[in-house]
Amino acid sequence: MTPDLQHVETNGIRLRVATAGDGPLVILVHGFPESWYSWRHQIKALSEAGYRVAAPDVRGYGGSDRPHPVEAYDMESLTGDIAGLAHALSPGEKAVVVGHDWGSPIAWNTARLHADTLRAVAGLSVPYIPPNEVVFIDAVRAFFTARGLFFYQVYFQDEGPPEAELESDPAATIRKFYYAISGDAPEGTWPTDKKHGDTLLHRLPEPPMPLPWLSAEDVAYYDAQFRQSGFRGPLNRYRNWHRDHAFLTTHPAPMTIAQPSLYIGGTKDLVLKMSPGDMLAAMKENLSDLRGATLLEGCGHWTQQERPDEVNALLLDWLGGL
Repeated sequence: MTPDLQHVETNGIRLRVATAGDGPLVILVHGFPESWYSWRHQIKALSEAGYRVAAPDVRGYGGSDRPHPVEAYDMESLTGDIAGLAHALSPGEKAVVVGHDWGSPIAWNTARLHADTLRAVAGLSVPYIPPNEVVFIDAVRAFFTARGLFFYQVYFQDEGPPEAELESDPAATIRKFYYAISGDAPEGTWPTDKKHGDTLLHRLPEPPMPLPWLSAEDVAYYDAQFRQSGFRGPLNRYRNWHRDHAFLTTHPAPMTIAQPSLYIGGTKDLVLKMSPGDMLAAMKENLSDLRGATLLEGCGHWTQQERPDEVNALLLDWLGGL
């Protein structure tokens, strides 16, 4: 099934949205550096199972509007986009939202901040962890940068150089970055000893294409999308840590998410090693109706692309029980 690409006005901007099917609305929110296309397998499976599926290009990506200011990509704006999209596509009815990578915090926080628009929420890769006293970017600067080590989100803070690197050859960016943190990459493909001042793609190898889950055609689609949109909007998401922390810690909505929820991750996903302690245990304390938390053996960061059949089965089982 080929989805319909349409533009939807929401929260003062236009999002390009891939839609398919009829039935209860399920919104799929991608992460970095992705596209609506990263949900291609889920759009087909969920729409054929009786759901109306909507997968937007997050603001800054693909065919969606891409405002210039850094602050246009804060969590307040992005959750407003998704809440507005739910209202535009399904007025008077609550939607379900599923996110991956940065799309997961967007999904989790939309459920928290706009509980009246969403009836359930699922996150892939990134668990729901409310902000604590220390802003994440400050914590990694203290742990990595202060010791002269590279951390990709610190590298992303400076406007200009990261955009130039990633935009110089978007296809190579996708191939190398996707492979390095996938379940197919041998241990050590993502270097842990890079120095502060190195770039993102430094020492990332060319993968043995095609990968089982990523074809040359897939890379070509992503390449075309990033040649159109550039990387400024996607990178701006990483430049709002302090703004997001202030907003999320002072918002009156309860930190605990009450809607039925689901988590799917991979045993080889480096995200689960980015913070000390057991991230899944911490997540469970803040989801009062968590109905499943599954780690797919051998799966890396690109959960729904690496393991589409398993992810689809888990999502459909969860959706069927709502």
